[in-house]
Amino acid sequence: MRRPAALYRVDPDDPRAPSEEVWARLSPAGRARVVASLPSEFPVSEASPPEGDEHFGAKVGARSALGSYFTRIGRRVYLACDLPVYYPGERMFAPDVMAVLDVPVHRREKWVVSVEGRGLDFALEVIVSGRRRKDLAENVERYARLGIPEYYVFDRARLKLSGFRLPLASARSGAGPRRYEPIIPQGGRYVSHVLGLDLAIEEERLRFFHGSSALLEADEMIGTLESMLDSLEVRARAAEERAAEEARKRKEEARKRKEEARLRKEEARLRKEEARLREEVERRLAKALAEIERLKGRGGS
Repeated sequence: MRRPAALYRVDPDDPRAPSEEVWARLSPAGRARVVASLPSEFPVSEASPPEGDEHFGAKVGARSALGSYFTRIGRRVYLACDLPVYYPGERMFAPDVMAVLDVPVHRREKWVVSVEGRGLDFALEVIVSGRRRKDLAENVERYARLGIPEYYVFDRARLKLSGFRLPLASARSGAGPRRYEPIIPQGGRYVSHVLGLDLAIEEERLRFFHGSSALLEADEMIGTLESMLDSLEVRARAAEERAAEEARKRKEEARKRKEEARLRKEEARLRKEEARLREEVERRLAKALAEIERLKGRGGS
């Protein structure tokens, strides 16, 4: 008996998830086969030339700062860098940083919207020497059409930040064409309604702020922890030295008290010996005087 043909095959040169209609017709086993066949690495058509340490540091720093913050406040936010994302029937893409709120946080090889049941909430692209048109024009149109509520572009080379947001009515209804509105900075900061944080460029870094406090990146947190550890070690050594000095003083005081007690005991012994000798001298003197008186009596007789 021949095996029935699969309803959907993934093109390795242009990998796409099935459309919603095709996905609805697939069996659970068929869906699992399709998901497994979607590549978790970039095909040649999507590969971009590497942009070096500045690009890597900016996106990883953003992810680490956000990850530490959401972990600290106990909110489940899935964050990833360069993760292949598959919307139904759409060409695969992989933002430099992506965030999805209030979902299980675990390791993933890809984000398939039909499997996860929802799309991205936030996307960030970093430009160093790459194509600005792709990030500042093509992605602005595409991410809005896909319904990603917020999209930011950090131009690391020019130290410029751009933010885009779907109008609230458009994001909720999903009806009609979706278009981003530019986010206007306030006091140099861009307010992210999705993350509940502010974004700004500070000291050539993309910074996230909660109120007036900047979220630290992993290297900064490590540096801060190392400084705290160094400070604790210095304080611990100082405490040990103080404790050793206090112990030495207590020991010296105990030695002095012991010596004083010995001297007092010796003084008492000497006084007792002196009294004994005085009594002995007085006894002998009295005896001598008595002998003299006896001798005088005999001479007179």
